[in-house]
Amino acid sequence: MALHQARPGRYYEDFEVGDVYQHPLGRTITEADNTWFTLLTMNTNQNHFNADFAARAPYGKVIVNSGLSVAVVLGISVSDMSQNAVMNLGWEEIKLSHPVFVGDTVYAESIVLDKRESRSRPYAGIVTCRTRGLNQAGDEVMSWRRSVMIYRRDAPHDKDYFPVAKTGPLT
Repeated sequence: MALHQARPGRYYEDFEVGDVYQHPLGRTITEADNTWFTLLTMNTNQNHFNADFAARAPYGKVIVNSGLSVAVVLGISVSDMSQNAVMNLGWEEIKLSHPVFVGDTVYAESIVLDKRESRSRPYAGIVTCRTRGLNQAGDEVMSWRRSVMIYRRDAPHDKDYFPVAKTGPLT
């Protein structure tokens, strides 16, 4: 029997400049997602929650809150790009190139632009990537450049966090 410890994601050593990751999950944005996120973040622009108001705007329908769209595309990229992150260091060049509408499904892909060892944290390295979100028709809806600090494979910080069952091993 093999024990597969809880260790998803990639470590710093796994990244190579030029590698492209087509992240495996897509996410369809629902009306509930958009309305809840818009209300939660106190965004009062009616184009995000008032269908009558939005019908008079240039697109003629509700536009998904761009904060939600960015958060979903970022989340889609985590399994490949930052599952083993220490922290995000920053985003640059955020572009919203095409609106996202309720019912759209967004996908994401990333390319590794740069990597270097951390000068201040020997247990980590810094990976810089460009990520873009696509809708179901293949339209690029957004893109950005992101730098993230990633644990090295031998870093102790993300190991052995799973609790030991007081009742003993699972049998």
